[in-house]
Amino acid sequence: MMDLFNKRLLRLQEEHKQLIEKANSPLLGNGIFERYRNPVLTAAHAPLTWRYDFSAERNPFLMERFGIHAVMNAGAILWKGRHLLVARVEAADRKSFFAVAESPNGVDNFRFWERPIVMPEYGEPATNLYDMRLTAHEDGWIYGIFCVERKDPNAPEGDLSSAIACAGVARTQDFVHWERLPDIQAECQQRNVVLHPEFVNGQYALYTRPQDGFIDTGKGGGIGWALTKSMENTVIRNERIINPRYYHTIRELKNGEGPAPIKTSCGWLHLAHGVRGCASGLRYVLYLYMTSLEDPTRIIAEPAGFLMAPEGEEEVGDVMNVLFSNGWTVEENGRVLLYYASCDTRLHVAESSVERLVDYCLHTSPDGLRTGRTVETLNTLIDLNQATLFHQKSSQ
Repeated sequence: MMDLFNKRLLRLQEEHKQLIEKANSPLLGNGIFERYRNPVLTAAHAPLTWRYDFSAERNPFLMERFGIHAVMNAGAILWKGRHLLVARVEAADRKSFFAVAESPNGVDNFRFWERPIVMPEYGEPATNLYDMRLTAHEDGWIYGIFCVERKDPNAPEGDLSSAIACAGVARTQDFVHWERLPDIQAECQQRNVVLHPEFVNGQYALYTRPQDGFIDTGKGGGIGWALTKSMENTVIRNERIINPRYYHTIRELKNGEGPAPIKTSCGWLHLAHGVRGCASGLRYVLYLYMTSLEDPTRIIAEPAGFLMAPEGEEEVGDVMNVLFSNGWTVEENGRVLLYYASCDTRLHVAESSVERLVDYCLHTSPDGLRTGRTVETLNTLIDLNQATLFHQKSSQ
């Protein structure tokens, strides 16, 4: 029996090592970005010490004692020359927790730190925590804003799905020790809240997503903006929408800010998710927009349609047809690594650059909001290409 135990343990360790150390490579892209071939984090990347009891006496069959079901929706940051992801890890019991994974290059060899994050409680203990956005703020702290979910105390008897959600806040200097701050106070539920990295008029600035229920897909909404004097007692007042929803677009039902925006010489680069309905349910895609450096609430460019939509294996998982991102990093040379989850199941990476993303935003036509305008845009491109090809042919 001991021999079988040891053989199984050795095989588990060898296969886990092969997975962690597997090299990743970029695929041919569309000029805007390149997807990488392999997911960077999956449930199988979770340390064996989290999942198995290695004592042959307590666990003679070496069976999994703690199930890890999925890894997704990670905040991202460059820290001390390393790429860190604060991932949402979902256990087999459906509860999510945060854990840090680290990579030397940002595209492969991600390894979870020895222990998950122990997030201090605030107020009534939360049933679930998920989807942390990281912001290295100019005040010197690294903030994490995440969704805090508790059962709705006013739900009718037998209703086990109604929830009350708010935005939790914590800050850290080392990603091990976290100071929990009071949850953000708002007039309605807030799940997608992102902290702007700089002070605006001497205040902290927040990107919000007001919603009335668990999934608000029909009432107003959009990406909002609010200022607050302190992150130690954050109250959202005078909230206004800066990136609204539109009929028959990729964000017809809802939209939300992804990670904190990237500052460029031309403006702030924003990554967001848009949601529309389709035959299989809600379809989540990613899109970009830019706002002014002088006024981060003023949109100066927004390409039509999505930047990324689910492809291939990305379409299949726990929640079908979904891409979601709350993390990206930018290196000194302008390289951008965009981390996105597919179907609430696994985490991927795509590579671009500040230069390319700015070019995409500034020189891609916006959504004309009707078919006639879409055809006009296409015909304009065809005309330009015909003239270019004619000129090239004439000069040969």
